[in-house]
Amino acid sequence: MFLKDKQTDDLIEILDIEALFNPNKSSVSGQAQAGQEEQEPASFEKENLKFPSGELLPRCWMDENYQQA
Repeated sequence: MFLKDKQTDDLIEILDIEALFNPNKSSVSGQAQAGQEEQEPASFEKENLKFPSGELLPRCWMDENYQQA
């Protein structure tokens, strides 16, 4: 799955899909797709990611108490 970094607009290949869906994890492992060489895996804060279409990530992926608000 690919997401975009909100600050740089770079595509990020998400390497740990389960962490992305887990609202108890604030960051995910991924690889930036910037430049021509493959980048090293890094940790990305979910709050700094969005879908390539520009939509924000669902709240249920980021807030374990999303149903109580």
